[in-house]
Amino acid sequence: MVSRRATALAAQAPAIAAAHFRAEAHPYHPQQRPDGYINLGTAENRLVWDLLAPRLSDRRPLTAADTQYGPLHGTAAFREQLASFLTGTWQTAVDPEHLVVVSGATSALDVIASVLCDPGEAIVVPAPYYGAFDIDLAGRSGARLLPVPAGAGTGFRVTASDIDRALTRARQRGITVRAVALASPGNPVGHVHPPQMLRDVVEVAGRHGVDVVVDEIYAHSVFGGQPFVSCLDPMVSPAAGRVHAVWGFAKDFGLPGFKIGVLYSPRPDVCAAARAFAYFAPASTETQALLRDLLADRVWVARFLAESRRRLALSYASAAGLLTAAGIPFVPVGAGFSLWADLGAWLDAPTFAAERALGEGILDRARVNILPGQFFAGPEPGWFRICHATDQAMVAEGITRIVDHLTGGVAGSARRYESVEG
Repeated sequence: MVSRRATALAAQAPAIAAAHFRAEAHPYHPQQRPDGYINLGTAENRLVWDLLAPRLSDRRPLTAADTQYGPLHGTAAFREQLASFLTGTWQTAVDPEHLVVVSGATSALDVIASVLCDPGEAIVVPAPYYGAFDIDLAGRSGARLLPVPAGAGTGFRVTASDIDRALTRARQRGITVRAVALASPGNPVGHVHPPQMLRDVVEVAGRHGVDVVVDEIYAHSVFGGQPFVSCLDPMVSPAAGRVHAVWGFAKDFGLPGFKIGVLYSPRPDVCAAARAFAYFAPASTETQALLRDLLADRVWVARFLAESRRRLALSYASAAGLLTAAGIPFVPVGAGFSLWADLGAWLDAPTFAAERALGEGILDRARVNILPGQFFAGPEPGWFRICHATDQAMVAEGITRIVDHLTGGVAGSARRYESVEG
């Protein structure tokens, strides 16, 4: 018999993961497996392996230190390289003693939520939001998420005023809120937040006496006209004493399997507590050494990130063109690996149940994994996240299958329901 807590945690396993592993177990290949699944549901940058392979295959010899216990919150040498790199990303001096390295951004989010919140306390989150936030921020910490929804009418952009009202309502209801959490750039909608919006959010949080947790894992995956500005940038947070940032190698460096996440906090007490939690999620010492040396080659890193952004821009433009040609609306964005697409016209009814049914039909019959908006706390039924950062021919085949499925007699016909217009 397992504990009630373990049972509850198991029940919260992200639906994102289940769909991913189903698609990856029987992948499409044009000759060898034409009936296989096409995975457009997982936000991985599969466009850069040819750039990474020479660096990762030409491994340096292991040293004894690479096989031994290191500091469980990250080796000093790795944190020093990270601090130097992230100083450029965040445009503020990063002290390596304020960095905590753990096994992935998921662990970093879990750690900061557990440090800031006692069970039953709340975190305000603009919605739609990254679907795994439910378990990353609340699964073990015992916190609860309070979504602040923004719909199609606003371009799915939550404002600081929306967050202000949510914090006020929570206080009136007797709910203790400890933080506002947001992804910047956004996920599933890849907005690059303007500095003024971020500044307003930080100021609102400060007036309410709550912290800000910002997931900046797509910081170097911006390809549009709006440049990325960190929440830690002094122009956003002149005194960023309550802004905590998460970053990792999964997205910008195309290395999700390496499971290296980084938490930064300006507060010594938060850092000390986070280091204690890192005991349960340490990163491989050898992997840290490999990435330490990778970051040390600043010329290669700059070229790699620039080429990755160029490829993402082409990938996005290609997928956007395919959706436009098919008459499928989507939200134009400038960052990330996905498009937020509106399939509401093909729902049997304007409900999330109909959205789930459509998603299941696309997965079961078209054999394409895309994720329904309900997985991301989408406020309106009919929206889906479609990831494009993979081989363009694969994306084209996936979108063709989706279109064939939508136009092949799905009940309800291609009409737009009033409740999800926008």
